[in-house]
Amino acid sequence: MTTFDPPAARGVAVILAAGMGTRMRSRLAKVLHPLLGRSMAGWVVAAARGAGLRSIAVVNHQEDAVRADLAGPDVGFARQPEPLGTGHAVASALEVLPTEGPVVVLCGDAPLVRSETLTALLEAHAASPHPVTVLTARVADPASYGRILRDVDGTVRAIVEAAEATPEQLAIDEINTGAYAFDATYLREMLPLLQPHAPKGEYYLTDLVELAGTAGGAGGLVHHDVDELMGVNDKWALATARGVLQERLLREHALAGVTFQHPASTRVEAGVELARDVVVGPHVVLAGCTRVGEGTVVSAGCVLTDAEVGAEALLKPYSVLEDCRVGDGTQVGPFARLRPAAEIQEGAKVGNFVEIKKTVVEPGAKVPHLSYVGDARVGAGANVGAGTITCNYDGFGKHRTDIGPGAFIGSNTSLVAPVVVGAGALIGAGSVVTRDVAPDDLALGRARQVNMSGAALRVRDRARARKQERDG
Repeated sequence: MTTFDPPAARGVAVILAAGMGTRMRSRLAKVLHPLLGRSMAGWVVAAARGAGLRSIAVVNHQEDAVRADLAGPDVGFARQPEPLGTGHAVASALEVLPTEGPVVVLCGDAPLVRSETLTALLEAHAASPHPVTVLTARVADPASYGRILRDVDGTVRAIVEAAEATPEQLAIDEINTGAYAFDATYLREMLPLLQPHAPKGEYYLTDLVELAGTAGGAGGLVHHDVDELMGVNDKWALATARGVLQERLLREHALAGVTFQHPASTRVEAGVELARDVVVGPHVVLAGCTRVGEGTVVSAGCVLTDAEVGAEALLKPYSVLEDCRVGDGTQVGPFARLRPAAEIQEGAKVGNFVEIKKTVVEPGAKVPHLSYVGDARVGAGANVGAGTITCNYDGFGKHRTDIGPGAFIGSNTSLVAPVVVGAGALIGAGSVVTRDVAPDDLALGRARQVNMSGAALRVRDRARARKQERDG
């Protein structure tokens, strides 16, 4: 059993994340399916963290991947050796549970649960004299959910599964959501007493509620948003959950001062940070750890992943930025691509159909059109003409190009790295530059133009004659 000694918290959440999830029709474990930058179980851990709870994830299927995904200083793990029910899963974590205090049990496939809901459950449990509090909900169609049985005084007496319920019990509209708060001492005392159920020999956590009901009762907190507690069991439910989470995230950003021009087509992942007065156009994707500064405009169709963008920048339509930095007051695009380790500094401009990779474009520099610049520096105030290419790869390794401040690179230039263009140098259009250019020098690296008088007429005459000969 893994030792678990996380920092102090108000309690522990046991997250059931051991199952395969066959109805997902996927090779990927159900709890690892991605939802806006987090796994399904990752959202549950985040909700527990927001409520001040440490987490213990009970794992089995694709165990190593689940451990890697959820790893953190406030997350521990326990292994359920075989799938023998929810009671068995929680019992698998007994060795790493605290000896006292509240233990909240959550399903790893319920990513919509909110921190506020878990806080309310903890508070209800703390105010209750009972050793267990069940989070319940009332629904118009209880279907196959377990029904909550209460005494006349409102005390929860038991949870009966739909398959075992009487017609009268099936008419009850209060259901079990699968979330509970227990006293740790009660779990330690009662989990070893659970008996297996036929035909699979599984141990049900719901039996602990009935045992508490027999001994004096259990608490029940009715939650009024049943959709928040839905379990995700297939890809359609996953898509529905993604929509709910996306609306929450967009609303949170909008209330903090972000303008979304078309929220329905916008994707913003959980790790994204947006300052006030950011404007986000339609069909934008903001992913990973992207950060966007105050007053920046992210125009239609832009895709940003792990990008850092400063204030008052303009990202024109359909630009793609990945693992790069863009400074204050910059302009990028349209249709620009900034690859990893690109750094566009304050006031610089990167124009349409330009690709930048592992390059610093210094303040005020311009790469306006149709260029590839990789493994390079573009000095402050330099201008790189249309169609310029840094030839940074020789088939064996990458080499660096250094363009000094104020240099002017003529259109359709090939800079064959390694090469240095000094400050203030001029490169004639169409040049192939293979040697360093000193500051303020003018470099021409192209063949001399030759004009042959009347030659175009002779070429056309010969072409017509050959065509007539072929056509017979």
